[in-house]
Amino acid sequence: MDIAGLATALSTVDVQTKVSTAVLGKAMDMNETLGAGLVQMIDSAAMENSVTPWIGSNFDVTV
Repeated sequence: MDIAGLATALSTVDVQTKVSTAVLGKAMDMNETLGAGLVQMIDSAAMENSVTPWIGSNFDVTV
């Protein structure tokens, strides 16, 4: 059994796991930021509708 090769392989797996976890953490942070921005956009759209309810509420369709 090659102890040096086994130690290198385990070290590589450990580093890959740490990198994957760090990348996943960054992706989760980015998704949280984007989600907060989306909620803010929805809230601002709702506020616009409450201030000017006549905009976009009625439309005429001719076929």
